[in-house]
Amino acid sequence: MLEQAAATQPLNDVQLMLLRLFSRPVSTQDLDAIQHILLDYYNNALQKELDRVIEAKNITREDYDKILSNQ
Repeated sequence: MLEQAAATQPLNDVQLMLLRLFSRPVSTQDLDAIQHILLDYYNNALQKELDRVIEAKNITREDYDKILSNQ
């Protein structure tokens, strides 16, 4: 059922750009490098969002320690 939903949704701009970019053969090394670049990008974006939330909620190291000690 998930496959049907994905097939009916239009591709977003990033997906279209990647399809155009990879319409030619890509080596395994290039594929690995591109995957690494994308993972780094999303890791950095996630870390920035996490930092923003931590600052907005005023979460401290002591808060983490308290949560960890309750387990």
